[in-house]
Amino acid sequence: MKRPKTQDERDLLLYESRLLRPVRLKTPEFERGGRIRHVIFSGQFSVPFLEELAGIADMIRLMSKSREGQDFLINLLPHKRAMLYFTQPSTRTFLSFMAACQVLGITCNEVRDPSTSSETKGETRFDSIRMFSSYFDVIIMRSPIARLAESCAYLMNDLDSTGNRSVPIVNAGSGADEHPTQALLDIYTLQRSFQFASPKDSPTANKFDELRERKGYAGLTKGLPHKTIGFCGDIGRGRTVRSLAMLLALYEGVRLVFVAPNHPKLAMRDDLRHRLLDRKVCFHEVESFEDTLDGRPVIEQLDALYMTRIQKEHNDPADAASMASIDFSRYGLTPELVGRMKEYAPILHPFPRDQHFGEIPPEIDNDPRAMYFRQARNGMWIRAALLAHVFDADRLISRHFMTDYVERHNYND
Repeated sequence: MKRPKTQDERDLLLYESRLLRPVRLKTPEFERGGRIRHVIFSGQFSVPFLEELAGIADMIRLMSKSREGQDFLINLLPHKRAMLYFTQPSTRTFLSFMAACQVLGITCNEVRDPSTSSETKGETRFDSIRMFSSYFDVIIMRSPIARLAESCAYLMNDLDSTGNRSVPIVNAGSGADEHPTQALLDIYTLQRSFQFASPKDSPTANKFDELRERKGYAGLTKGLPHKTIGFCGDIGRGRTVRSLAMLLALYEGVRLVFVAPNHPKLAMRDDLRHRLLDRKVCFHEVESFEDTLDGRPVIEQLDALYMTRIQKEHNDPADAASMASIDFSRYGLTPELVGRMKEYAPILHPFPRDQHFGEIPPEIDNDPRAMYFRQARNGMWIRAALLAHVFDADRLISRHFMTDYVERHNYND
């Protein structure tokens, strides 16, 4: 760590030795009984867990379509209380978690402005977290301070080891580190997209077979393995990019393409580069959609595209000057570019999008490949599934679903 300059940084020194350990050594401390208890970074997730969680999210989604299913879900966890401790501006993540809690009957309270809390009187964030744990059963936190969520998880574990009250910590975005639950909803959106399912499907005619046999995608397979996924925009400062890239790295044969300006703040950071190299993931760094991959422009090779905005709010005066000569129009989509993409390739965006930069212009919104609004709604379902897992209610959901929702008519017997 760098030499601490602020009180927040000095507080984190209490956990420095644990923070600096390899991910593999940390993850067991965030589990209990073989299940995830604290949700801190994407390195905690495995492919089987991602598939299991997607299955629970699908069950919740389907059950929510009926009044009986809604009643079952809302009566699962009415005895639980959640603190939404969001000291960094957020709309989608905050509302998504609140809606996820409401789906499961969890009562929510919030602190979104530290100036309204005792932190203005000198209370440390760790004291605030411990105080919240006295009243609530889970703390969902978003902070501009890197590694704060992880440190709070260690605080909770220390309390637990001494017989004091301890509750799960869920990282809803921590500084420039990671945004693991955003990565979950991104993966869930891709999982659903690559099922190639359509309401019009039948045993004799379905979307997947049509793509393979009539649309010229003979090598297309279902699922995430062996897909080429593109990321475009502010790669260096995008914590959502970092978290999602590491989850995609778990899947066999995945190839990642990062499209960004050749600028130290915007291009891929060394930490992500080294982690991908360590995992022997195939990835490419290019400066334009027109750069070639296997002899063809990148835009024509992608199975999915993850767009991001340029995060100008993080620029200092020197950054603004050094970026003045960059042609940022190369990092925005146009209808013409979308027209060259594969017919099935979903377009994702973590939001908010920048109306001034225009990385995705509104005229693309009605394209069937534009998944970003569905992606946002998917966040509610996958976060509900995650909270159900944390509170060990996912098994009840699965049991109820298998009992009441799997019956089908079979008139061919």
